[in-house]
Amino acid sequence: MPTIVVDVMPKAELLDPQGKAVGGALARLGVDIVDGVRIGKRFELTVNGEVDAAVLARIEQVAADVLSNSVIENVVGIEVLP
Repeated sequence: MPTIVVDVMPKAELLDPQGKAVGGALARLGVDIVDGVRIGKRFELTVNGEVDAAVLARIEQVAADVLSNSVIENVVGIEVLP
């Protein structure tokens, strides 16, 4: 069964407190090569049957309506895994 991966990230103009906390922790640990951290969400959806244009269109709709909050997040990627 194929898996569809949906990645959701906070909008670029919004503060990401979790990312800021992780960035601060990395700095305290001496990791000075990282300028910033943003934390998002990854959804793995297993689907029955073939993934065609209609299935992808439906997943895009679900990602926009259910998996993300359009006020503060963007769906940044939808990928089909074998």
